[in-house]
Amino acid sequence: MSNTPRIALGGILTECNHLGGLPIDISLYESTELFRDDEVLQQTMSVVGGMLEALRQQDVEPIPLIFASACAAGPITRECYEQLRGEWYERLELAMPLDGVLLPLHGSALAEGCDDPEGEMIRMARELVGPDVPIVVTLDLHAYITAEMVKHADALLGWETYPHHDQFQTGQRGARLLFDTIAGKCKPTMSMGKVPVVTSAINGSTNDDDPFADLMRYTKSLEERDEVLSTSLFLIHPYMDCEEMGSGGLVITDNDIELAKSLVGDIAERYWDRRHDLEPETMSPAAAIAKGMEVDGGPVILVECADCCGGGAAGDSIHTLSALIESGVDAESLVPVIDPEAAAACHEAGVGAELSLPIGHKRDPRWGETRTLTGTVESLHDGNFVYTGGQWEGHQEHMGPTAVFRIGSIKLMIMSRATYDWHDEQVRAVDLDPQDFKFIVAKNPMNYRHAYGKIAKGIFVLDTPGPTPATLKHVDFKKLKRPYFPADMEIEGLEPTILC
Repeated sequence: MSNTPRIALGGILTECNHLGGLPIDISLYESTELFRDDEVLQQTMSVVGGMLEALRQQDVEPIPLIFASACAAGPITRECYEQLRGEWYERLELAMPLDGVLLPLHGSALAEGCDDPEGEMIRMARELVGPDVPIVVTLDLHAYITAEMVKHADALLGWETYPHHDQFQTGQRGARLLFDTIAGKCKPTMSMGKVPVVTSAINGSTNDDDPFADLMRYTKSLEERDEVLSTSLFLIHPYMDCEEMGSGGLVITDNDIELAKSLVGDIAERYWDRRHDLEPETMSPAAAIAKGMEVDGGPVILVECADCCGGGAAGDSIHTLSALIESGVDAESLVPVIDPEAAAACHEAGVGAELSLPIGHKRDPRWGETRTLTGTVESLHDGNFVYTGGQWEGHQEHMGPTAVFRIGSIKLMIMSRATYDWHDEQVRAVDLDPQDFKFIVAKNPMNYRHAYGKIAKGIFVLDTPGPTPATLKHVDFKKLKRPYFPADMEIEGLEPTILC
């Protein structure tokens, strides 16, 4: 080891979707986060910021590689992935020799022709630095943990909160574990135990009495044992079609692999026992609207989980919009949709113009049909906003040209570009107040809780077509073979899969 330890830092952090959404190309990273070399060292937020904060507290030399992140979508194009992976690896080669490697990854990325980009990058790093240089990886708690990842990393650490707000702290934890490993204070040994539970994130909060929260509290309690260095719980991002998908727990012990295997087996069995609690109750949009009208006041949140941009969907569904129109209810309603052509038409026509616009299901037409709707352009906006928390806290984001288009009692927020829903930043950016509406359509499985939870008078989870559905019961997976829950309620003789 050199007098001043040299720590390489960089990676690709992206969640992807096999079931729908648009491919991710380099332009999406360029419009969100794509940092190279010294640009990486300037980051102060999220997981990279946390890693750098911990590095600055030690006598080490950080070696920046590249860092790329973007809103979830379909698989990364082959060209984009090969470019980013190539840039990352070239810098890693030039950085040799190294004393440690920090990889801020997601765990549920996909690339054209590669279902495990993170496993591939970890393996490439291991083959380059050799068996004695520690590699520590941070992951989203919705990661798909593969044998390749466990085999070639010294430690995998998952984020601990959902809605996610501990990326910075997880970056710090990862860096500190790397320091201790380099200094010889510990010898990480790691195991992952998983069961074939493939559920959406609807009941996956780490707060309150959610079933996942209970499991997370138990998993983290194991860190009170002196032999345990770190624990993580993973609710797999369910919109991939990969072999051996599953959810469960990961434990890192101090040179005690048998203990790690025993503990992850226990976590996995507990996860299986809570599978029914993790599966949400859903209803049709029409039924939810009827129920909502029985609720005194508003807003009533209609959770159209199946069109979640943050899970990789295109954001162009109008299933719930159509249900509101067809219900005939005269109640102020807010519905978001991604439709750059419709937004452009509104901007061209101007405020006050009455238009008949073809809307919806253009970007990803597999899930419904475009329909022509007549309304009035109520307001126009540039679509810029700043995230107030989460992975991109403080980052200025843009929806592109955006319009509020009134169709009767419905205000349709037409955006040009898909963005991640953290709080209610997008709604506020078009000068709307959530408390003014009877119905709000929320296209995410979790973050609607802290956007509207304190003001909501009712919340209904919808069962609609789309690539990020609330339930995976009816998804026709090709690579993922049965049995798995919820397609199979019971699996006779089930034993957790143990990776080490």
